[in-house]
Amino acid sequence: MRATVLHATRDIRLDDVDVPKLIEDGDAVVRVVASCICGSDLWPYRGLPEIKGPQRIGHEFVGIVEDVGGGVETIKPGDFVIAPFAFSDNTCPLCRLGIHTSCVNGGFWGFPDRSGHPVDGGQGEIVRVPFADGTLVATPEQPDESLVPHLLTLSDVFPTGHHAAVSAGVEAGSNVAVVGDGAVGLSAVLAAKRLGASRVVAMSRHEDRQQLAREFGADEIVAERGKEGASAVREIFDGIGADQVLECVGTADSMKQAMLSTRPGGRVGYVGVPHGVELNVPAMFGRNVGLAGGVAPARAYIDELLPDVLDGTVKPGRVFDQSLSLDKVADGYQSMDERTAIKTMLSL
Repeated sequence: MRATVLHATRDIRLDDVDVPKLIEDGDAVVRVVASCICGSDLWPYRGLPEIKGPQRIGHEFVGIVEDVGGGVETIKPGDFVIAPFAFSDNTCPLCRLGIHTSCVNGGFWGFPDRSGHPVDGGQGEIVRVPFADGTLVATPEQPDESLVPHLLTLSDVFPTGHHAAVSAGVEAGSNVAVVGDGAVGLSAVLAAKRLGASRVVAMSRHEDRQQLAREFGADEIVAERGKEGASAVREIFDGIGADQVLECVGTADSMKQAMLSTRPGGRVGYVGVPHGVELNVPAMFGRNVGLAGGVAPARAYIDELLPDVLDGTVKPGRVFDQSLSLDKVADGYQSMDERTAIKTMLSL
């Protein structure tokens, strides 16, 4: 079969690899219908960290179950399934607390499982799924093709935006600012509005992303960055800042901007993969600004978000502004690296 492999910095290829088979009784084999490229995939693509050898990549996919192990009870061949970006048993103490990304038996696509068996990346034709009962979420019926992009966002980007909003404490009536206009930031705008935020400010300098942010519910746009951007946010919210700020980038500048945009007593929800981020804890202490978030436990949120996606209440798949066949995966990485695409869907 074909699967995406990162060989070196900006050297992404579609290679022929072994077809995965069932190994453990709890496994499923899933034929991928659609996958996508994540902003976090761009870090290793850009050489952060440097790749030491060929590495399978991709962690967002939906597909059709082809086979299951003898111990699988809730998933069956023919099911259309959503695969969150980490696999988990959904039964360990941390899963029961909703932190599936820290499952004591789980792991991440493209890396060996706890028994040392290889696990496929999500940007390929077929994936072996450990802990199929705990990991996969089946839709009630086979979805229409038009629904696939929206369901695909449930594997990562929409739950990640939701995690930023939940971590920051967004609720009905909240005043919210979102730092970052990538797919996660745009998803955070949608998530904040879904949770009842009364005013949402999207921080974006790109016209196409500003437009989508407005369509997702942003009430105002701030194009400035740094101190000027934070000052503009504070002015919008009575001169004091936002109740909650959702940091969806992961750089030192984006975190600083988030902190400066938050009112005293407010909270920052962060989901951007941090690179070079340092916190001014004394300043946070003096202003009573809280910080919560981290890697999003997507599996914990799918059951809540899925009904709104199925009935069309929210349409998060609109973040995909580029759709390519899997054999064009290298072009997809280049587009996202150069910011000519917000998020690229890969169809199989």
